[in-house]
Amino acid sequence: MPVKIRLARHGRKRNAFYHIVVADSRSPRDGKYIERIGSYNPNTNPATINLDFDKALTWLGNGAQPTDTARAILSYEGVMMKKHLLEGVKKGAFDEAAAEAKYEAWKKEKDAKINAKKDGLSKVADEAAKSRFEAEAKISSDRAEAIAKRAADAEAAAKAKAEETATEEGAEETEA
Repeated sequence: MPVKIRLARHGRKRNAFYHIVVADSRSPRDGKYIERIGSYNPNTNPATINLDFDKALTWLGNGAQPTDTARAILSYEGVMMKKHLLEGVKKGAFDEAAAEAKYEAWKKEKDAKINAKKDGLSKVADEAAKSRFEAEAKISSDRAEAIAKRAADAEAAAKAKAEETATEEGAEETEA
């Protein structure tokens, strides 16, 4: 029974998320599976991946073959790196402590990259919100100035009209 680690699609139209499953290669994409080992949501930025690391590593060790997309996800999470290092330990290239140290160094670097991306995205969002606020404040102040100018013009016109009517009344009184 050839076993695959692959994605099973869930969600609605144009808003898919996936379960990472271990399944017989002959079963349908969204059909029967042996075990669910995680989930993948590409709709968030960065994509959200929840993976049971130990189960994935166990299945890879037992010979399960990941599909291309599942392999990319497993590589991103470090499962493929850990498997590679464990194979090196089996062959005697280095000991288990060295393999664990290499994996921890890789994981620390990977986490730093992910956090830098998240910080960059939040910084860009904050800057965009700040620029929108400044543009809105400028529009609001321009609008307030225009209203004040119209009010001043209306007041000046009313004052001029009042003076005009007062002079007309004075002129009528002198004629009479």
